[in-house]
Amino acid sequence: MKLCTTEHHGDPWRPYRSLIMREKLDLKSNVLIGSLLFGLFFGAGNLIFPVQMGQLAGSNTPLATIGFLITGVGLPLLGVTATAISQSESLYDIAKPVSRIYSIFFTCALYLTIGPLFAIPRTATVAFEVGLNPFINEKYLQVGLFIFSLIFFVITLYYSLKPGRIIDWVGRYLTPIFLVLLSILLIATFVKPMGQVSDFPPQGKYIDRPLFTGILDGYNTMDALASLAFAIVIITNLEKLGIRSSKYKAIEIFKSGLVCLIGMSVIYASLAYMGATSLGSVSSADNGGKIMSLVSNHYFGYVGKILLAAIVTVACLKPAIGLITSC
Repeated sequence: MKLCTTEHHGDPWRPYRSLIMREKLDLKSNVLIGSLLFGLFFGAGNLIFPVQMGQLAGSNTPLATIGFLITGVGLPLLGVTATAISQSESLYDIAKPVSRIYSIFFTCALYLTIGPLFAIPRTATVAFEVGLNPFINEKYLQVGLFIFSLIFFVITLYYSLKPGRIIDWVGRYLTPIFLVLLSILLIATFVKPMGQVSDFPPQGKYIDRPLFTGILDGYNTMDALASLAFAIVIITNLEKLGIRSSKYKAIEIFKSGLVCLIGMSVIYASLAYMGATSLGSVSSADNGGKIMSLVSNHYFGYVGKILLAAIVTVACLKPAIGLITSC
């Protein structure tokens, strides 16, 4: 290790590191980075896609879940690690070896897709549709969506304008809050199952190709694409924690990624199980958000609606902060 003599006046990272360049992080820091990774990746689609997959896959849920984990967890973590190894400082630098024109096009297309044209607006609309829609009279839905979106993005903007604190906002606070809230619902599904996975036959493509269909479902979370943008955020946080070498950045991302991998895999498998067993007590639905609403109401009644609203809002707020910060 060697001392870094650069002054950092007003450094928001001072509570987390000394002015020492390090080759590795301690376990606490790895868990914190892993929590940040989880928080950035796990958003609206990640919450509702596996639930719907489980309801459609039925008895083939285990195979579909394996496929989902390959692309929904494996590819994003490989994308972040590969970016660290490439020593690139931006998405433009990653794509530049192909050609300058391609690099500009790819960078703009990806950031617009995971940003203002699709993913960022989806964070607010999904949070409202799944969480608050049941509490609002139908004739006031448009006004309600406008007011909710305004408040949601004001909060998101506040945190996004302080990127140096993103490891606090997302990794230290929002992710644990989200996990505690979601665990209440997931534990209920295991303690008092609504049915048995083997009791329900698979539907559609899950009959003959559950693994391949699960792979496509995992890719549809868009995390494989988002990993290229989030990687820059993660790498910047590692540098502020004292990791400078590209080699050690990749190693620490991989170690922290294991924390994220375990957490996301357990949550995804549990959500798929929830969806697969839900038909034993609730009706089928055309999206995972409605299924979760029916399940939460089944277990907790009106309180379940409030719980789901909190789960979905926090789930959507985390990636919204990460996406806006990245853009």
